Amino acid sequence: MTITSLEVPAPTEEQELVQLSASSAIVLIDGVCHFCQGATRFIIERDPKGYFKFASLQSELGEKLLQVGGMSAQALDTLILIEQGRYYTRSTAALRIARRLRSPLALLYIFILIPGPLRDAMYRYFARNRYRWFGKAKDDYCQMPPPEIRKRFL
Repeated sequence: MTITSLEVPAPTEEQELVQLSASSAIVLIDGVCHFCQGATRFIIERDPKGYFKFASLQSELGEKLLQVGGMSAQALDTLILIEQGRYYTRSTAALRIARRLRSPLALLYIFILIPGPLRDAMYRYFARNRYRWFGKAKDDYCQMPPPEIRKRFL
């Protein structure tokens, strides 16, 4: 009797990304947007269990995650949440994030009852003006977080 060993091929990079997004919630943000950077800090402070991980849309990983999700690497005008392998954008992403944060913020999820096109119209208006209202990093780079929260970034 001959026993042959089967070599299991190493997972492809795409499979690893899908597995990563299936095991944790990933928030993709515009890394040069001051509002987005502030929103990231806001989420981290209200997510003591560390449910959310973060990556910049402009990063190599962010671009790969966009590609895996069938989204354009030019999708810098939206917040993207990848939760259990599913991609959520704009207001739906924001509300799904809010529902995982400490109360009373979780109560904001009730706004999911507003029709998506109406919510997203408001979101797009805000997104279109965010650089004007809050500014943009001049060097086109994402601000490095302090060491104690750096582990939350991919």
